[in-house]
Amino acid sequence: MRKTLQSLALATTMLLTLAPGARADDAGDIKSVISGQLQAFKAGDGNAAYSYAAPNIKQMFPSQAAFMAMVEGGYAPVFRSSNAVFGKMTPEGKGFRQEVYLTDTSGQSYIASYTLERQPDGSLKITSCAIRKGTDVSA
Repeated sequence: MRKTLQSLALATTMLLTLAPGARADDAGDIKSVISGQLQAFKAGDGNAAYSYAAPNIKQMFPSQAAFMAMVEGGYAPVFRSSNAVFGKMTPEGKGFRQEVYLTDTSGQSYIASYTLERQPDGSLKITSCAIRKGTDVSA
């Protein structure tokens, strides 16, 4: 019973914090998109990873090879994270901001702050990612 009430409270909170025009399934879609891209990075599947990028990113990196080189060179904790824990998701502008707690292969923690927006075709795409070092290191 307690678990059911907690789940109901969480669902209600999520619905109340949706941006105008947001859909109830946005949180699940956001997690799916980010997880999908992280899995594609781990698998070395540049085409799949690039498919999650929004048009603004594809304009800056017009090929999946250029995109993958940028991520590998500047976002190593995202490129080869050993785990991902989803934190706070908030509406922002026309889209959303999702915090993701990552651990790199050496155990250092990072916080990746993703922004995502719905596209005209209804898909959700990643518009940016900022990463900062966390304060802990795993054993």
